This record gives sequence, structure tokens and C-alpha cells, in this order.
Amino acid sequence: MWPISRRNLLGQIGGLAVAVPVAEEPPPPRRKVVVTGGHPGDPEYGCGGTIARLADRGHDVVLLYLNEGVPRGRPRDGVRVAEAREACEILKARPAFAGQVDGDSVVDSPHCESFRKILDRERPDLVFTHWPIDNHADHRAMSMLVYDAWLWTKRRFALVYYEVSNGEDTVQFSPTDHVDITDTEPTKRRACFAHASQSPDRFYELQRHVTRMRGIEIGVRQAEGFIRHVQGPRPDWP
Repeated sequence: MWPISRRNLLGQIGGLAVAVPVAEEPPPPRRKVVVTGGHPGDPEYGCGGTIARLADRGHDVVLLYLNEGVPRGRPRDGVRVAEAREACEILKARPAFAGQVDGDSVVDSPHCESFRKILDRERPDLVFTHWPIDNHADHRAMSMLVYDAWLWTKRRFALVYYEVSNGEDTVQFSPTDHVDITDTEPTKRRACFAHASQSPDRFYELQRHVTRMRGIEIGVRQAEGFIRHVQGPRPDWP
């Protein structure tokens, strides 16, 4: 007796082999993702592995930096802008800049209005930003600008916070969500090392301690942790 299998059953229908089409799952809808950071390098270090996963899935990703990484009084030599562009190319993302000055961030009505217009032009479905009590003032400013824009849009997009160098810059961060970045960590590393002027050999190792810790929390080698704002739409995690 022939063993019963799907192939044998199909072959016995009228003595002919009948091809039964299998419906393929439609690809996920393409989303617009904006990852904000105080300086070039912040989004890459905080969630570069997740950015790579989102881009690999075909989503449109923009890295929006609050400033170009040049403090007031120093020449705008374009070094950090070029590094940001290289990092974005590695991550399959697009760089954008909000036009503020490193170390002199301003959160007032005119700057909030200007930032709202930037985000409104992008029409994001999902926005990542800094934890609002990070130690760096530029991080806190970016977080507040994003939050203001989110409220202004009546919470239209999903809002998610990420961490940078937990304990060194980001404090009191307890993730609600994790993303496994084991496969995309090498891409994240290349993007971070594109910021060659910012001592990546030192700072990347510090961030990798964080991703290893987050990986332990969910049983994988490396992960990135996030806090999702519960009043916004639920994001499409990779």
C-alpha cells in the first residue's frame, strides 16, 4: 500500500496530477519610519540593528538628526555630515537634518513649529526618538520636539523611545519591546564605525554591552530594547 500523502492524494484525482496553487502571503505594507537623534551617530548606536531590519523589509527609513554635530564657534567642515551620509548608505536609509546647533538646542514655540513641519513633510507611520531623561541636553531636546509634534498630529504615528549607552547616557530605561538584531549587528557596527571622528572603537563596545544584555532578556545573542508609548498606534515590528 502506498503511504498516504498530499502528493499521492492529488495524483489519484482522475488519474491525473493536479496542481493546486498555494496562495502566497502578500508582502507587508511599506511604512515610513523616521529615527530621530540629537547628533549624527545617535540613531545608529541606539537602534542601528532595528533600522537595518526595517530597511531590509523594504520600509522607507529616514535618520533625522537635530544638528550636524558641530558646536557653536567651530567651523562647519562637513566631516560629520559626510559620516552620517555614509552610515545611512550602509543602513539603506536617508539622512536629514533639523538645523539646530550642537550643545545649543532650543525647544520653544518657533522651533517646535519648525520641527512639526519637518515631520509633517515626512508623514511617518513610526518615529523613534531619545528617552526624555537622557543625560545629554540635545537628546532631551529632540525627544521633546518629537513629543510635541506627536501631540500636534493627534498621536497619528507610533512613538517609540530607544536607549544609548545605558547607564552612561540613558538612565532608568526598562524596555517594553525588544528586537532581535543578531543577524543585523554587523551592519549596525559598520554604520557606527562610519562615524570615524567619534571614537567608535570605544563607544561601540559600550553599546554592545547593552545589546548583549537586551539579548539575554529575550533569549537571543543581541537585541535592542525600546519603550513604546501606549497612546499611539502599535508599530509594525520587524
